[in-house]
Amino acid sequence: MTKKSNIDHYTDKEALDFHIKGKSGKIEVNSSKPLTTKRDLSLAYSPGVAAPVKEIAKNPDAAYEYTSKGNLVAVISNGSAILGLGNLGSLASKPVMEGKAVLFKRFADIDSIDIEIKSDDPNEVIKTIQNISGTFGGINLEDIAAPNCFIIEQKLKESLDIPVFHDDQHGTAIITTAALINALDISKKKIGDVKVVINGAGASAIACANLFRTSGVQSKNIIMCDRKGVIYKGRKNLDKFKSNFASQTKHRNLSEAIRDADVFLGLSTKDVVSKEMIKSMAKNPIVFACANPDPEIKPEEIIEVRSDAIIATGRSDYPNQVNNLIGFPYIFRGALDVRAKEINEEMKIAASKAIALLAREEVPDEVVTAYGGERPKYGKNYIIPSTFDPRLMSVIPVAVAKAAIKSGVARKKIKDFAEYKEELTYRLDPSMSIMQGINAYVRKKPKTVVFAEGEDENMLKAAIEFGKNNLGNPIVIGSEKRVKETLNKIGLNEDYKIKIINSTDKIKRERYVKFLYKKLQRTGQLERDVDRLIRNDRVVFGSAMVACKDADAMVTGNIRHYAASVEKLKPVCNARKGEPIFGMTMMIFKGKTVLVADTNVKDFPSSQRLVDVSKSCVRVAKLFGFEPKVAFLSHSTFGKPLSRNTKHVREAIELLKKDKVDFEFDGEMQPDVALNPMYKEIYPFSKIVGNANILIMPALHSAAISTKLMKSFGDAKLIGPLLIGLDLPIEVAPLRSTTSDILNLASVAAYSSDVIDY
Repeated sequence: MTKKSNIDHYTDKEALDFHIKGKSGKIEVNSSKPLTTKRDLSLAYSPGVAAPVKEIAKNPDAAYEYTSKGNLVAVISNGSAILGLGNLGSLASKPVMEGKAVLFKRFADIDSIDIEIKSDDPNEVIKTIQNISGTFGGINLEDIAAPNCFIIEQKLKESLDIPVFHDDQHGTAIITTAALINALDISKKKIGDVKVVINGAGASAIACANLFRTSGVQSKNIIMCDRKGVIYKGRKNLDKFKSNFASQTKHRNLSEAIRDADVFLGLSTKDVVSKEMIKSMAKNPIVFACANPDPEIKPEEIIEVRSDAIIATGRSDYPNQVNNLIGFPYIFRGALDVRAKEINEEMKIAASKAIALLAREEVPDEVVTAYGGERPKYGKNYIIPSTFDPRLMSVIPVAVAKAAIKSGVARKKIKDFAEYKEELTYRLDPSMSIMQGINAYVRKKPKTVVFAEGEDENMLKAAIEFGKNNLGNPIVIGSEKRVKETLNKIGLNEDYKIKIINSTDKIKRERYVKFLYKKLQRTGQLERDVDRLIRNDRVVFGSAMVACKDADAMVTGNIRHYAASVEKLKPVCNARKGEPIFGMTMMIFKGKTVLVADTNVKDFPSSQRLVDVSKSCVRVAKLFGFEPKVAFLSHSTFGKPLSRNTKHVREAIELLKKDKVDFEFDGEMQPDVALNPMYKEIYPFSKIVGNANILIMPALHSAAISTKLMKSFGDAKLIGPLLIGLDLPIEVAPLRSTTSDILNLASVAAYSSDVIDY
């Protein structure tokens, strides 16, 4: 489980509300087969289920074919070492184990069930797991205290024929080893020559030391320290795990051991390393200070004394985060896909090398977005791939699967690895990370964002979260008295610090009136009319703030219909040159992200408007890291059945062909043809069939109805609608949006203010 760092901003109540909202907890079980008819039920259960039962009885390996075993991992703990909280019991570990299960699904499409075992007796834990192991394709052990974690894992490896992996140990070791490989490459040092000092002697530290040795670090060159100092030969009361790393040395404390060391790895506690210690290290030192949430020494302090250092931490707010999320989902993916009997040393080393080599390649656009528009390059500040890198899903499982086959622990061969890699690429859609990427960019360049309906509960909550999450400086528009009343209502003190502004600010109001009157004076508006508009309409007031550079962006809406909010923007805002104003909704469902337009502005578009909307969608899609593939939708496909209602769609296609645009498009086609790859066989001549990620709707009502249906019945995640084509970075929240919806729109508006030329 990724540990919480001090850059996370939320209250305990918010965390509790998150876990209790809707269905309690974070996971649920869904059927992968249709269960709508009596025949479906008969096939799924009795009597149809008897057929696979008989097959599995004859051949146990058939369980991989007829059940979910091959894609099912048990996430197991006894709660003896929960995060940094200690032994709080098995039941208390359940939220963490559910979280781990969610990460398996989100990042590698692996189904997981959390199991909490109420026992501190390693033999009982072992026996319990042995008895239930047949259900699963793999076992992930989590948050089990040392030394029992070593005992449990070893016994299970000896007795089970499925992968058993203690992520606290091996996940950290694999990522750290990848970082070491690249740090040594950059510093021009050989792995067989370097002196390594490890502070910490728990599960992860010992696993790192073991994998370092397997990768080429000489045992004589590793010194390990615990709370009592150096673990040296002859030291009393060492367990067998620490004894394995007892050094023949005169050093007795960390300060002595670290002198002239090439590598320091900290998996211990904060502030145990001083600047003097870092100064004493060898040339081009490698410092991995991975204690969480606070490292053994802060990177700023290291840089003060050693500009030649290569630094990694466990923190996401510094370069080179050692994050297990880069490893465990993908390692299990590869192991499951070849039905490996175990995750052995060869597979771990293969994963480390694959991760290391991936960091040396030019990064894709998704990672650029995640890094705030900067393209990270292999070097001191980029030795580990980003968790946003979509290639992790294809690179690591392939390396692990190959190693499993080569080392003889795979029960299933992969005939075509190029085909396997392609399957992995399409298994998860990398654009699921789009909001994380946008937020990462915004945090690097915080913006001032206006929340126009500051008295509304959800709008105010979103403004507060925007500030708490270091996304920028929120300003709410509203009556100070009413905003404070709402603060009380949502459980905050009325003196909570958030900037409140309204038209009583005479200096700003007069400036905005002057600006807007100049814009509207030739439309029949008198100055007093403009003054009244600025005084009485907070949407106009907020828009003027953005236009006059008193704020960078704005989000409005939520208390009125979308169209009404757009109308209120028109006195201040215009369309971008050469673009229509329209609504575009990002729809995320089952790992697939598509952009849908126009969902909110123009009811019956002309063929030329469809063309213009498609071009604008392509522009926005590229900003978000998509490779645009545009499908013009209709109730017919390539003219069958022919209808006068689709004439404007067919004309739009012909207009685009004449424009010779630089993106792929096709139509008209039905939505299933655009999205489902099975139709490629029927329409092999089209590159868009089954591949579309931009859907241009023939009319507003079809766009709005389809997206709302997907949200209500398809459980799709919708971001937006985004207001595209406006000459100011302003987003409109639909009526009664949630806090999260408004927060996403605020982030998009802030992001747009910097990356789009208004």
